Amino acid sequence: MAQPDTKKIFFENLSGAGKAIAVLTSGGDAQGMNAAVRAVVRMGTYVGAKVYFIREGYQGMVDGGENIIEATWESVSSMLQVGGTVIGSARCKDFRTHEGRLKAALNLVKLGITNLCVIGGDGSLTGANLFREEWSGLLAELVEQGSIERQSVETYSALHIVGMVGSIDNDFCGTDMTIGTDSALHRIIEVVDAIMTTAQSHQRTFVLEVMGRHCGYLALVSALACGADWVLIPEMPPEDGWEEKMCQKLSANRAGMKRLNIIIVAEGAIDRNNKAITTDCIKDLVVKCLGFDTRVTILGHVQRGGTPSAFDRILASRMGVEAVLALLETTANTPACVVSLSGNQSVRLPLMECVQMTQEVQKAMDEKKFEEAVKLRGRSFENNLKTYKLLAHRKPESELPISNFNVAVLNVGAPAAGMNAAVRSAVRVGISEGHKMFAVSDGFEGFYKGQIKEIKWADVGGWTGQGGSLLGTKRTLPAKHVGKIAEQMRTHNINALLVIGGFEALESLLQLYEARATYEEFCIPMCMLPATISNNVPGTDLSIGADTALNAIVETCDRIKQSASGTKRRVFIIETMGGYCGYLATVAGLAAGADAAYIYEEPFDIRDLQANVEHLTEKMKTSIQRGLVLRNENSNENYTTDFIYQLYSEEGKGVFDCRKNVLGHMQQGGAPSPFDRNFGTKISAKAMQWVTKKLVETFRQDEGRVFANTEDSCCLLGMRRRALVFQPVVQLKGETDFVHRIPKEQWWLKLRPLMKILAKYKTSYDVSDSGQLEHVVHHLPKDSDASVAM
Repeated sequence: MAQPDTKKIFFENLSGAGKAIAVLTSGGDAQGMNAAVRAVVRMGTYVGAKVYFIREGYQGMVDGGENIIEATWESVSSMLQVGGTVIGSARCKDFRTHEGRLKAALNLVKLGITNLCVIGGDGSLTGANLFREEWSGLLAELVEQGSIERQSVETYSALHIVGMVGSIDNDFCGTDMTIGTDSALHRIIEVVDAIMTTAQSHQRTFVLEVMGRHCGYLALVSALACGADWVLIPEMPPEDGWEEKMCQKLSANRAGMKRLNIIIVAEGAIDRNNKAITTDCIKDLVVKCLGFDTRVTILGHVQRGGTPSAFDRILASRMGVEAVLALLETTANTPACVVSLSGNQSVRLPLMECVQMTQEVQKAMDEKKFEEAVKLRGRSFENNLKTYKLLAHRKPESELPISNFNVAVLNVGAPAAGMNAAVRSAVRVGISEGHKMFAVSDGFEGFYKGQIKEIKWADVGGWTGQGGSLLGTKRTLPAKHVGKIAEQMRTHNINALLVIGGFEALESLLQLYEARATYEEFCIPMCMLPATISNNVPGTDLSIGADTALNAIVETCDRIKQSASGTKRRVFIIETMGGYCGYLATVAGLAAGADAAYIYEEPFDIRDLQANVEHLTEKMKTSIQRGLVLRNENSNENYTTDFIYQLYSEEGKGVFDCRKNVLGHMQQGGAPSPFDRNFGTKISAKAMQWVTKKLVETFRQDEGRVFANTEDSCCLLGMRRRALVFQPVVQLKGETDFVHRIPKEQWWLKLRPLMKILAKYKTSYDVSDSGQLEHVVHHLPKDSDASVAM
């Protein structure tokens, strides 16, 4: 019998009794900060600690009084979907002085607070670390002044700090994504998508300025997500003579029948001489050189506003819970740390190591070491830049390598937002690699019918922001038509295949792999990219399209809950898609603040339903006015959405009434989210580079053909924890439940106890996978391939 893992600690073994935790937001606000505050308060309360709000950031800590108040479970209700920070934030000059920090220390000691959760940028976190280092000296000074008793110095001898980075700029080294960045990208892309329609109508050029005084992340990723013609960022100023090159590019695009141009500029954009590049300067240049009708739009604080995206709510909730766990485990010798997520894994990093590396980026930029600055931002930033250049700037025909390989790309299964971005990326990277690209319409059904045609660079212009599948997609599997498909592959001399789709795409590749024994036409490199809203494909933690669906569900849940505002107590029963996979129901439940989420992977019976109703009834009597229950469409064949609705309606009589909603195909529609656009774009680019490598490796010079029949020539490219991995599809068979079309193990199931804790259920929480303190010098989360998505 296997020995139990000694590192596997469950949540009930960690107690916060006798501890006091204070949470504050500082510096610029960011969407998702409220979700982090809510998670800290509820997790802290859950473990028995006293939790305090510090209003108005460090200013509130210095001023004390009513600015530091005890938080309750109910005090953070209904704040998950609110943008900004409800506890306020301010830039505080007083805290920068010794006298200010002395006042802050006194205010904390009075309330017995020795644990601080600071949500802010590098300046806020640096201030917190300084405060921690001075703590014992400040207490000694307070004793001398007679402000506190000497015994207090021993009782409150150490101040423990855990930071969470809240910044829309994503300018902090040590985390894949900062709280607020994804939401800011949503605001930018919403504006860009809207502007593109009017720009197209009038054949206009638009110059957009986005935030980022010292970091070009928002500009770069939004340019990648919308297919902008040109982008200017502070980390990589354009080469001398850029003005002429930009005008040539804009002119060439117009000549290629493109009716609009989009130029995105970070507010801190500079040239090689550190001279600012402004939007007005660019507008004047375009008008003077090209005579194009040009408009300027400065997005400004729109980027900070609005409701947080699903990604930011989940990120902030996970970080908030991890921050409390870090404080529970801290000792007097534990350095101040920052909680972050690398891929799907929680990570704790020494705060000052992160701050120092962040400052090194600015130093490199000041010294005009721009290549070094890009590298210091991390591999994700560097890859974003390379991918943008690869897709936006077409090389002249004379500079393209000649490979003489034909690569076909097709979509299989149900449509998913982001598929078109993946196809665009594949086509353009393939052409840049010297291949001839072929598009197959309507999946394998179109393949055997011969619906195959060459697709050019300009054919995929503007595809990034389009929802659905422009190539067309069907669920038809190839097994019944392998002979006809092989014939079409011979006819068009197809040397490699890129399949973008969901579970049907996996089954298709398995069938084509088996068909290699009969048809040599399938002995070619084949790669699959997971694209399905259900996120039910084995071999990957995330699929293209799932983020867009999550946002659609969460936005709808927000509206549905708001519809009951001001009315009597009401519970909403909402059915989500996903087949037998409970990913959407679970993760949307965490992001929307659901009270329960019923899924197939976690069996439930009538006793569980009854317990849920009683739990919700109790909460309704004492605090909340609205309840939210999600149900995956195939969670149980007997306990249907109607059954659960009727049960809740009957058992809740006199306390609350019920409404039900089946969300249906609205989860599959809409424009892709920034996350899905970039995830699709970047993994597709990586897949095409793999295809090129395999084509070169498997080309037989003597026979003049490609021959690949090994397992590793038929792969799925998926994200596993911190890395993008090519996995042979035959090796994934053992990880798959083919009857229910789900993986046998799914990482997101670990989020379910978290959702329950935040909904006030008593449950066990496995912290064996929680973050361990690592070092930035050895571990750069932004260097991980997991951050490829963003």
